[in-house]
Amino acid sequence: MLPYRYQLKPCARRLRGDMTEAEQRLWLRLRRRQIQGVRFYRQKPLASYVVDFYAAAVRLVVEVDGGQHFEREAWAADRRREAVLRTMGLRVLRFDNRQVLLETEAVMATIWEAVAERIR
Repeated sequence: MLPYRYQLKPCARRLRGDMTEAEQRLWLRLRRRQIQGVRFYRQKPLASYVVDFYAAAVRLVVEVDGGQHFEREAWAADRRREAVLRTMGLRVLRFDNRQVLLETEAVMATIWEAVAERIR
């Protein structure tokens, strides 16, 4: 099991109940082992963060970003976060809300490919 801060559990639970439209759409396609039989978790605490989606079996994180992530400070924080997650042996895929809502099939194909690569 990967390390996480126990104090993040209530935050993760709250985020599960307050998912964005893009996160909800993606969750409908990730849940119930629909991607090559791999289980995804939503709003999962890892290290000092709560990631949007996590597939433990293939060590894959999928993040869905709103517009605030394109601001300079948020962009830098996201890069630091990704670096920490990579040191844990995780691959991070990042999509923005617009991509998930308008290009759902392309997003799913990218996730499918990443899972297939990590299964081998």
